[in-house]
Amino acid sequence: MLRPSRVFNVVPTVPAPLAALSELAYNLRWTWDHQTADVFRRLDPSRWTATNHNPVRLLRTADQKRLEELARDPGFRRQLAGAAAELSAYLDVDGERASRPRVAYFSAEFGLAECLPIYAGGLGVLAGDHLKSASDLGLSLTGVGLFYRYGHFQQRIRADGWQEEQYVDNGPAALPMRPALDRAGQPLQITIELPGRVLAARVWHVQVGRVPLFLLDSEVEVNAPADRQITHHLYGGDRDTRIRQELLLGIGGLRALDAMNLRPQVCHLNEGHSAFLALERIRQLIVQHGLTFAEARTVAAAGLIFTTHTPVAAGHDAFEPGLIDNYLGDYYRALGLTRTEFMALGRQDPVDETEPFSLTILALRLAARSNGVSRLHGETSRRIWGDVWPGLGEQEVPIDSVTNGVHLRSWVAPELADVHDLTVGQDERVASPDEEAGPGGSLPPVELWERHERLRAELVSFARGRLVNGWRALSTRPASRSSSSSRAGPILSTTAASSLSARSTSSAAATPCAARSSFSKSTTLASRAAWCRGPTSG
Repeated sequence: MLRPSRVFNVVPTVPAPLAALSELAYNLRWTWDHQTADVFRRLDPSRWTATNHNPVRLLRTADQKRLEELARDPGFRRQLAGAAAELSAYLDVDGERASRPRVAYFSAEFGLAECLPIYAGGLGVLAGDHLKSASDLGLSLTGVGLFYRYGHFQQRIRADGWQEEQYVDNGPAALPMRPALDRAGQPLQITIELPGRVLAARVWHVQVGRVPLFLLDSEVEVNAPADRQITHHLYGGDRDTRIRQELLLGIGGLRALDAMNLRPQVCHLNEGHSAFLALERIRQLIVQHGLTFAEARTVAAAGLIFTTHTPVAAGHDAFEPGLIDNYLGDYYRALGLTRTEFMALGRQDPVDETEPFSLTILALRLAARSNGVSRLHGETSRRIWGDVWPGLGEQEVPIDSVTNGVHLRSWVAPELADVHDLTVGQDERVASPDEEAGPGGSLPPVELWERHERLRAELVSFARGRLVNGWRALSTRPASRSSSSSRAGPILSTTAASSLSARSTSSAAATPCAARSSFSKSTTLASRAAWCRGPTSG
């Protein structure tokens, strides 16, 4: 693929009275704060939709006359000032957060906004909700991931029924992220060692409310062409690409935090993709404190937490021994380990030379605490990985469970936000089945049902619109199969990115049902609507 050597962008000038737009755009709190999202929607409703609800791209492509018109509009300026004041108050937290242990949350994907497509599905959405909830709770959390230039593929179904995969170039300049800075205030670039070369990566900073997220990007000029492509695609490429991605995430991610003076007390591994960071923590302890591997392993384990998600052993990353030798031979020798000792860390049977090296097993062996994502999944995980601890009964296997949760404000439609506040309250910490929830208010059942019916109608309209657009894109059928059709027909275009549209719109895509249903990439639109609709009166 030919790439331009230099790109020049001509962007409008934001008038001084609207300067706060930039601050709001670069903090992803707008993904769950409807007042802030309404500011950008009011600026240009059609462009807001066309940009996948991306306020940075919106500002870079806005009409200059429209910006100047809004700068003279006292109503818009008041609305903007109110949103800016709310963000400022939200960020103005007391010193309790700074005194809490710093936790680094490592994940291969984060589902935060549809305009930042660095996620594929449930794992990413959970990670995104994790950051948002930590922000609302004032926890000292830092996210670490990778920036995928082309994200995860968007799926289209052709007229003949075959799937097509399409990738979109996500230029960083038009995304809600900025270069991360090192201790000297300069754009940060870190390196890790690969066989016969050094891999460089720049680091991007995404602000999620009070929580920073740092994304590593191998698209750096000093890298060889093959290495520049390491972070191009989420879950793309061959096994060689995958191990380089995971070395960059685990080892490079920890080095990036050190370079910004953000060394964590605890590292949380969201699935095994970042398991190599456990080795890097051990290496740092050996180098900095002169410990043996066994001593450093014990110390490092106290600050490692591992969450496993996949309930099938075949779904976990494992690499052939030759690939591990190629990329980690020098590394494990620097740890003072023999090949056999190192390979045993990633194998259920330490003496089986043919067994691949599993990152899940590596994480289970090196983390002090491990958990599944529900009670049943915890039981399944103890059964799958019990052989890692020979001699222990299934119930003694040290894998606990913490049931997945969601960030409620991200999933509540704007039309029901006041109901959420009335029944649950502003503080989500009380939203537990075992606690008295919220201020105890209620909404008349008739009004609640009317809102539900309006949202359901919008969902149907949204689904039919997607169907019509799909047919038009295929140019195989006229628009007659449209809003008057009583049959939804096959999905023509789906993408996991649609799943977060509920978080930044007040139209059909604003319903939690519309958002959640988009994870199904092979069902019909009719079945999606039925899934969301649930029991009805007919």
